[in-house]
Amino acid sequence: MSDYRPRLKGNKKKAYLNLCKDESRVLVIGDLHEPFCLDGYLEHCKDVYSKYNCNRVVFIGDCIDNHFSSYHEVEISADYTAKTELDFAIKKIAKWYKAFPKADVTIGNHDRLIMRKSQTSSIPKKWIKAYKDVLETPEWNFVDRVVIDNVQYIHGEAGTARTKCRADMQSTIQGHLHTQCYTEWYVGQNFKVFGSQVGCGIDATSYSMAYAKRGKKPAIACAVVLGGHTVINELMEL
Repeated sequence: MSDYRPRLKGNKKKAYLNLCKDESRVLVIGDLHEPFCLDGYLEHCKDVYSKYNCNRVVFIGDCIDNHFSSYHEVEISADYTAKTELDFAIKKIAKWYKAFPKADVTIGNHDRLIMRKSQTSSIPKKWIKAYKDVLETPEWNFVDRVVIDNVQYIHGEAGTARTKCRADMQSTIQGHLHTQCYTEWYVGQNFKVFGSQVGCGIDATSYSMAYAKRGKKPAIACAVVLGGHTVINELMEL
């Protein structure tokens, strides 16, 4: 950050000083499901990163869709073969990697599809490449769970953020549930925790999302966590 300090007053000055604090400011990026991510979502996330002067990035999981290997019914007239879908996903993820070359990535259920199929076929893990090698993102850290400022970041297959944070008695931010975007606080006698759903970046009109086409509209959004104490849900203008 430069030494430049704008001449601000009142609430604007307070907000600016808050963003200059020496604390983590985490951009949380929702499910991408590449190559089926919505056009404009990358720019939205880049704008939010700059807006809040973020210094860390967490992808909340399902970076890749793997539709060709889905346990749902696969679209028989799909635009891509297994190879071309993966190639196109890697090409699109390269744009995310260029924008956010250092990031933690929680592993989602769609990310794990190939590993699950290998287990079905009794293929040892030793034969399977690491996520960062397949997706050509050598500096991304793929994990099941990451904790920053006592806030846990998980993909979220175990239920909603509002139930998970109370079950673990730990502030929790997660994805997985495409139609949910919120932050709720729970305050007890000796502690307070929040549960936050980050939303997603999917293109709901793509054939890969046909299994959910009669459901609710997805919440296209990302989030920012400031110092573990403040959560801001940022919905994308559509």
